[in-house]
Amino acid sequence: MNVKSNHVTIKGIKDGLVFLLDDKCEFPSLLEELRYKLEYSHQNILTGPIIHVDVKLGAREISEEQKVMILDILSKKGNLLIRSIDSPSVKKEEDSATITTMGGIVRSGQVLHHEGNLLFLGDVNPGGSLTCTGDVYVLGSLRGMAHAGVNGNENAIIAASYLSPTQLRIADIISRPPDEWENKETSMEFASLRDGVMQIDKISNISRFRKDLNVFKGV
Repeated sequence: MNVKSNHVTIKGIKDGLVFLLDDKCEFPSLLEELRYKLEYSHQNILTGPIIHVDVKLGAREISEEQKVMILDILSKKGNLLIRSIDSPSVKKEEDSATITTMGGIVRSGQVLHHEGNLLFLGDVNPGGSLTCTGDVYVLGSLRGMAHAGVNGNENAIIAASYLSPTQLRIADIISRPPDEWENKETSMEFASLRDGVMQIDKISNISRFRKDLNVFKGV
């Protein structure tokens, strides 16, 4: 990428950091520079004690899924604690609803159920289960079981920063992951149903998946 671009500006404030994200550039370029700066620059402020972070998006309207992508990148730095994401509005996509945020750890033997779409900040350990009537987003490791669309919604998805589950289930379709899922991408991935078969893809391709759904439905 062009490291001289200035889509992401990081400023220190009295009680944390402000990330100013350019609202004119293409969203993939914005994510690419955000990843780069977190990995290769500003190491003096991006390591050490917990730092509160406010994200400013200017006039850019983002979807809930784009918000999750930004949070996923920032969560890779363990000392960054996201306090707010400020944008004028969030685009309402077809068949999408507000995502509820929860946090913690789902341990072995525990089951966390949510009605609607869920953004879970934490890990799902082996033996733990996360179930939702809508979509499941895990900003952390998904090593247990996740079930999205429990009421029969085959358009639901399951996404995680580290996707290595014991079992995935969307609606009534169950998939036990193959061993090669252990060779992980560094980016967030999501599981979805396509022609009744569960498939895994990078989260950056979710807009294409949603578009294909709308075409299929004649939207």
